[in-house]
Amino acid sequence: MRRIFLASLMVSILITSSLSAADKIVIAHRGASGYLPEHTLEAKALAYGMGADYIEQDLVLTRDDHLIVLHDITLDRTTDVASQFPERIRDDGRFYAIDFSLEEIRKLNVSESFQIRDGEKVQGYENRFPIGSSSFRIPTFEEEIQLIQGLNKSTGGDIGIYPEIKQPEFHREAGRDISTAVINMLKRYGYTTKQDKVFLQTFSFSELEIIKQEILPQAGIDIKLVQLIGGGSSYAWMLEADGMNKLAIFADGIGPEKTLVIGRSSTQSELEITPLVERAHAAGLQVHPYTYRLDPGQVPSYASDFSDLLQKHYFEAGVDGLFTDFPDRAVKFLESTR
Repeated sequence: MRRIFLASLMVSILITSSLSAADKIVIAHRGASGYLPEHTLEAKALAYGMGADYIEQDLVLTRDDHLIVLHDITLDRTTDVASQFPERIRDDGRFYAIDFSLEEIRKLNVSESFQIRDGEKVQGYENRFPIGSSSFRIPTFEEEIQLIQGLNKSTGGDIGIYPEIKQPEFHREAGRDISTAVINMLKRYGYTTKQDKVFLQTFSFSELEIIKQEILPQAGIDIKLVQLIGGGSSYAWMLEADGMNKLAIFADGIGPEKTLVIGRSSTQSELEITPLVERAHAAGLQVHPYTYRLDPGQVPSYASDFSDLLQKHYFEAGVDGLFTDFPDRAVKFLESTR
């Protein structure tokens, strides 16, 4: 990491500010999930109306091979599955989406994420949409594509999609090829080239290789691929000096956890901007870190507020786009810089 002191930041700001803010993108993380339950069609419609450039879909398979939009491979955190299907619990105490048919999935009520404490549901973010209010369901990937493409037609917009293949190794162990299912769905709805408004992401490098070398050629399409990067040891090689060049053989971009862009020990007067963005850009990769939230305790101490956090990442660190639960705030921020 290199330390950047306040006195030298002005040079960096002047240089990066010369890059067009119009080229920066806003990705609605699980939709407008800061305002409505994540991955519901309502959250996606709101994100669309807020002006996000791309809307994210996390994808898992049902027992009968339907792609549904759900962040986890389990249903516990955001649905009432435990009360509706108590007998379907596995030995580990979890309810897995792959054990349910789409018809059964459609019966579940979706809410803000929660944990069970003393027998009661406790919301993960207490200031968000209240549990028990209104009615929400888990959509299919096809339904969501139809919603976004339908809004593109009715509004004249051109908003993209940003699907993620969730835990492909888990699906493969269960005898399911989720990646081929996703690619076939994308092809069916016209996402076939790198010019189309789609990024396909995964945390699994081995799956990324399979998609790039086998599944895309077999389907006869070639879309933009993104390697997600977490903080675990399996990603360490990606953060080495030649890691981005190795990734660029398979990917068009990276999606790092945001502390891999600006270090946790940064302060308002002393930022630790890592070489990750610079290395990625040198390798021809776009950089779309995650996740930017303005809930209490979610803005790092090195930023004075949410807008300052966006300023530091978009312009001082130089990222190309970012995932946020509050797409309206990022859209307004970028508009104010143009």
